[in-house]
Amino acid sequence: MLIQVLLILAVVLLLVFFLRHHGKSKTAASVKIGFALFMVFGVIAVLRPAELTRLANLFGVGRGTDLLLYGTVVAFGFATINTYLRFKELEYRYAKLVRAVAIQNAEKPNAEPAEH
Repeated sequence: MLIQVLLILAVVLLLVFFLRHHGKSKTAASVKIGFALFMVFGVIAVLRPAELTRLANLFGVGRGTDLLLYGTVVAFGFATINTYLRFKELEYRYAKLVRAVAIQNAEKPNAEPAEH
């Protein structure tokens, strides 16, 4: 029983942290909904493991824990790709910013050489 309370508390804290800190960025609503559903699924799995096994059997998986593991692998893959794409977008933005600053600070070459 204690492990159930601890796991549900961890899930709730993760959900609050995600929704609070990603609300200020441009996180797509579908990502937030997907994450929230995954967290709810995790709470149901903790509270009713027999129901998770029944759901797993509907999908052709032997045990509920295996279904949860497969879902976690897919979620991790999604998170990894999402993070990679965000970093690529940041790199692109930084490159554009550096180019703009370089062009703004560039000195125009003199058309005529200076005579001494």
